[in-house]
Amino acid sequence: MSCSQCRPSSSFSNEGNFHIRTDHPVLLQSLEQYFVTNRIEVTFRQEVLTISFTSLSLLQSICEDMSEKFNSSAKGSFYCAISEDSVENKPYLSWISFPHFLKRIQHEDLLEVIQHQLFTTYSQPIMNLRTNEIYGYEFLLRPIKNGPSFNPFELFQMAQRSGLQALLDGKARIASIKSSALAVPKGMKRFINFLPSSIYDPKHCLATTFKAAAEAGVDPEDLVFEVVETEEIADIDHLKSILTAYQEQGMKVALDDLGAGHSTLSVLRELRPDYVKIDRKIISFCDENTAQQEMILQIVQTAKEIGSIVLAEGIERKEEAEFVFRCGVQLAQGYYFGKPVPTENVILTAK
Repeated sequence: MSCSQCRPSSSFSNEGNFHIRTDHPVLLQSLEQYFVTNRIEVTFRQEVLTISFTSLSLLQSICEDMSEKFNSSAKGSFYCAISEDSVENKPYLSWISFPHFLKRIQHEDLLEVIQHQLFTTYSQPIMNLRTNEIYGYEFLLRPIKNGPSFNPFELFQMAQRSGLQALLDGKARIASIKSSALAVPKGMKRFINFLPSSIYDPKHCLATTFKAAAEAGVDPEDLVFEVVETEEIADIDHLKSILTAYQEQGMKVALDDLGAGHSTLSVLRELRPDYVKIDRKIISFCDENTAQQEMILQIVQTAKEIGSIVLAEGIERKEEAEFVFRCGVQLAQGYYFGKPVPTENVILTAK
């Protein structure tokens, strides 16, 4: 991953020049022959193939045909760029891999959402089970009012497949920090998701996050950054370095989805997060399932040993809330306590 992946990407023009290059001369010849065979006019200058397009639908069709024609190895070697001018007139093009380019043009609507930050934050309350008071809020990415509709999971999935994951993840973190500064009073925690794979160098990649918190006047102690549920822990040492970078700034960290998939008790002991979030699948009807009850008790005991605070996700019934409280769970979140609402509405109830 490079710093370029955190920079805004270029928009697609309705017409222009589509440039392709590769470090493999044989593949370049094969690509040129492919265009000639399909009666697509092509120019070849400075080891770059260029074709003109007069509509985005035409460009998408060409790219999808290329994707079917060439194997994964070949497609992985192709790099693409768009310009209104020739290569000679614009020598410093912004090149991206063909697989990333294809995903961007296939999902131009989601690309616009990421590029122009056409999203907002919703907030869901997190309750202190002992006092029955709001402890903090989790901030969630949602479409803006009267803007393009999208599914947040699909947006992040597209971002990952198109090389825009770091850009989207960073924008989402900063948006959550800024909106929380306006809506949530000091002393309340703000739980903000992040993708470890979008952060290749913690101190460098998180600099904008730390700067945003300082400029918004948010107390670092009030920020809790959590590993999102879609992220697999492939490199635990790398994740440790990210959590440490947050903690060195006075911020807190949370490990999500304990009891499901990749998040195990051994991972919990090794990472020693400030907060532990029990997966909703373990919480759902836990008052009726002995296996789930045993898992909850194990997580609570392990968290107690390492000094972590436990939060139960997905509480939808009174019985679930009462059971986890009896088990020693301190915090809870779910529709039983409140659904996510636009963050600007939080100020009406939080202050």
